[in-house]
Amino acid sequence: MATKTTIEIADDLFVAAKRHAASERTTLRTLIERGLRAELRRKPSKTPTGKVKIKWVTADGGLPKDLDVADRSAMIERLRRR
Repeated sequence: MATKTTIEIADDLFVAAKRHAASERTTLRTLIERGLRAELRRKPSKTPTGKVKIKWVTADGGLPKDLDVADRSAMIERLRRR
């Protein structure tokens, strides 16, 4: 069974892929499927436990005390003043 989907590809990449597929006498669909399969084989996305590994990055800081995040126009004006 196959699922139909729509993807956006940069014009230059699309043209190059169509040319490559034609030179190999295959379809763009086949070319994309081969590329996706190769990428998925190359790099496992999960750890052996089946859980996705996340590296948390933290930094000191925070919002200024006088900044109201509910007031979007005030936030934009504050950024423009800097």
